[in-house]
Amino acid sequence: MSEQEKPLLIKRYASRRLYNTETSDYVTLEDIAGFIRDGREVQIIDLKTGDDLTRQYLLQIIAEHESRGENVLPVNVLNDLVRSYMVPGGGMMPQFLQSSFEMLRENQTKMMENMNAMNPMSQMPGFDALQAQQQAFLKAMTGGLSGNWSAPEAEGEETEKPKEDLADIKKQLADLQQKLSKLS
Repeated sequence: MSEQEKPLLIKRYASRRLYNTETSDYVTLEDIAGFIRDGREVQIIDLKTGDDLTRQYLLQIIAEHESRGENVLPVNVLNDLVRSYMVPGGGMMPQFLQSSFEMLRENQTKMMENMNAMNPMSQMPGFDALQAQQQAFLKAMTGGLSGNWSAPEAEGEETEKPKEDLADIKKQLADLQQKLSKLS
């Protein structure tokens, strides 16, 4: 199993501090949320008892984001989740949610592939920058559910476009962004 496939082991000390075993430093809940957004699985273990605390901390991360006004879960979904806890055995909610998120990840990947392959705009100057922006937007909107996004150009890479073309590309990109904002 590769390093990225193994869950990142976080140990919770008696002081409730969280320790990243890979980097040998303390982390916060926000750091853990960042690892997850980047596509990394985490496992949080109580150092003293060995209990798996992952579920507890993931729920805490969601609750903190919701309390800060980052409302991702509509109230009716939260009500349904609470109701599912009242059904003996939890009902079908866990399987439904898992299947739904798997389909979402698959559809995101297919959408990005289709965007690359079939889009006639892909030949237009500046399309790569627009596509990177759309990918970042989708990743932000879905909380990084898919770890399969292609990275934008590496910083410092040489581009072979003259400076005049760059100004033209920026103008075209601004025009495209304006058109996209009118559509939504």
